[in-house]
Amino acid sequence: MTDERARSGVRITDPQVMRALAHPARIAIVEHLNSTGAVITATECAELVGLSPSATSYHLRELAKFGLVEQADSRGDGRERVWRSTSAGLSIDADRDDPETVSARAALVDIFLERDMERARHYIGRAAGEPEEWRETATISSHQVSLTADELRELNEKVLALVEPYRVRRRQEEPPAGARRVQINYMAFPDDVTKS
Repeated sequence: MTDERARSGVRITDPQVMRALAHPARIAIVEHLNSTGAVITATECAELVGLSPSATSYHLRELAKFGLVEQADSRGDGRERVWRSTSAGLSIDADRDDPETVSARAALVDIFLERDMERARHYIGRAAGEPEEWRETATISSHQVSLTADELRELNEKVLALVEPYRVRRRQEEPPAGARRVQINYMAFPDDVTKS
């Protein structure tokens, strides 16, 4: 794995790779490895995604076929098979002229959206039990703005720059006291359903 790829992430354009990733357990495995930089066994993955070690072993091998994870050096006696990410993140980029790629991207993005909405629903369901400081700072909001494509590009760059220093992978070794993993979902797209 190159240092540049580990820092910047992988750009996925191949519909076959998109279809290989389009499984909730595989997304969870890749997300965990990308966000933490951890080295993990199939048994540890099984605990993470709620599947058997043999099932997660299969998923890890499939992800490795497409370069999304790779086998890492053993942590001990050499008998243990451990895996790591090949990057710090993913971006999905479809060829808009290829129906197969557009379809594979839509299926993959749908799984990501379902997962993110389930996380939001889970938080809403347990929010009353959160400490007051977390209830007051957590937010789920929607804003309608009027932007040009250049202004949206600039806004996206600013938001990503604001988030970057707080990424789990950067802060996990020495997190500040009281820090918790926080899910931030940011979506920005033209909404032609409502006219401004």
